[in-house]
This record gives sequence, structure tokens and C-alpha cells, in this order.
Amino acid sequence: MSHLENYRFDGSKKLNLKKLPTDSKKDGVDKEKILAKTAKNQEKIFALQDKLYAEGKEGLLIVLQARDAAGKDSTIRHVMGGVNPQGVQVYSYKQPSKEELSHDYLWRCGQNLPRRGMIAIFNRSYYEDVLVVRVHKLYKNYKMAKRCVNGKTFIKKRYQHIRNFEEYLFDESYRIVKIFLNVSGEKQKERFLERIETPEKNWKFSGSDMSERELWPEYSRAYEDAVNETATPDAPWYVIPADQKWYSRYLVSEAILETLEKINPKYPELPKEEEEKFPAYKAELTGEKA
Repeated sequence: MSHLENYRFDGSKKLNLKKLPTDSKKDGVDKEKILAKTAKNQEKIFALQDKLYAEGKEGLLIVLQARDAAGKDSTIRHVMGGVNPQGVQVYSYKQPSKEELSHDYLWRCGQNLPRRGMIAIFNRSYYEDVLVVRVHKLYKNYKMAKRCVNGKTFIKKRYQHIRNFEEYLFDESYRIVKIFLNVSGEKQKERFLERIETPEKNWKFSGSDMSERELWPEYSRAYEDAVNETATPDAPWYVIPADQKWYSRYLVSEAILETLEKINPKYPELPKEEEEKFPAYKAELTGEKA
């Protein structure tokens, strides 16, 4: 059984972050073998992505969520670095703008859904509305009708919206891979210190990182509830140990590869009458003068 199974949540079991490892020790893997497997996975992903693009029947949405310094950006660069950029789009979602807040919360992500045949990677996503919005109770300041911002039901209804939205996407020929990079508090501290002490990485750090870190227990509950409320067989979550980037990248590549293999895209077949013209085309091309 693939180690990935240990980190898949499809609604059949509950997530408890305290019981889930943040490194590879429990799986007892060999780093060099994992690096080799990751490289092979990348080759397979590249080949399948080319077929996905050519066939144009299914789209793939990869949702990437994590705490600060868990390695989202480097994971995207490393795992998807070898694919054809023509078939992959990456969108990063920061704090919503005034324009975005004047629309429904799915609006800004909905605009960036990929065409069928394409892969879209959401670096953060509509899940922010049940994570940071929940932790900071930002909905209290939303310019919405009072009936819509009931603190007792606001987040629970968001879970329902997300489940319905992802079911809709699946029924519209999209696959969804949802990844949470699960970094430990100790590793986050180590990476924060590195950002502070390394001039070239200073730009990655801000005071808000520290204030968010103080809310670690609140975010843990928010992540657990988000996964448990929205994990389904058709839109599973993968809660990936993120303390060792070489291992998290491997598991992310496994999740993406497994989904592409389920899609099983094929190169389109030409109509027989067009294929029968190939010998004539070839003869014409080979007979051309230089």
C-alpha cells in the first residue's frame, strides 16, 4: 500500500492533527529512494499532462493550503516544474480586495477555474473563508445582510457551499486534489528564524506571521473541521507531512499522479479519412525541394 493512503481523507475517517506525523519517521522511508521515485513521478505527470491537454475532456484543480512557512511555493515549483506551462496555471490568493469582497466568496476563485484539459493550482483558495475568516471572525465586518452573518451558522453553511461547489465541479468533468501541508510548530519556528537571519529571505517574513503563529490551536481546529466537513471520495484531502520538503514533494507528486492516472487521458484519434491522407502528405513533404 502506498504511504499516501495514510494521509488521504475522503470522509471515511476523521482528521486529528495531533495524531498525524509531520515528518517521514513513522513511514520509515529511504531519502534517496524517495527522491528517485519523485523524479519518476514527475516524468509520468508530464506525460499524462500532455495527454490531458490534448484530449481536453477533464480539468484538474489542485488546491494547496498550509500554515506559513510550510513550503507551498517551493512544492509547486518542484513538483510541477517539468510540465508544459501551456497546460498549467497557478493562482495565488492573498487578502481579498474591496472588489472581491463585494462579490460572493467563491467569485474570485471561480473566475480562475481551468478549461477542461488544463491544470489549475490554487495557492490558498476559497477555503480561506473557513480558515482565516473563521479564526479572526472577519465575517462580522462583511457588508452583507444581517441574516447572512449569523455567527452560529456562518461557517457551517460555508462548508455546505464548498461541498456543493466541489460536487458540481466533479459533475462538470473536473477532478479536485486538495492538499494541506502539515508543518510542525518547531519546524515553522526554524524556518521563520532562517528568514530573519538570511538577508535574501527577509522579504518572506512579516510581523503578521508571528501574530498568526500565536493562534496555532485555533487554526488547528479550523483545519481539522475544514477537512472533516468537506472531504469526500470525489474531492479528497491529503494532509501531507511538511517538515521534510523532499518527503512532502514526493507525497504531493503521488497524489497528483494518482489522480491523473484515474483520469487516464488519451491522445485524440484522427478521423479515419484524415489518417488515410497521411501517406500523400508525407510524399508531398519529402518531395519538396530545399
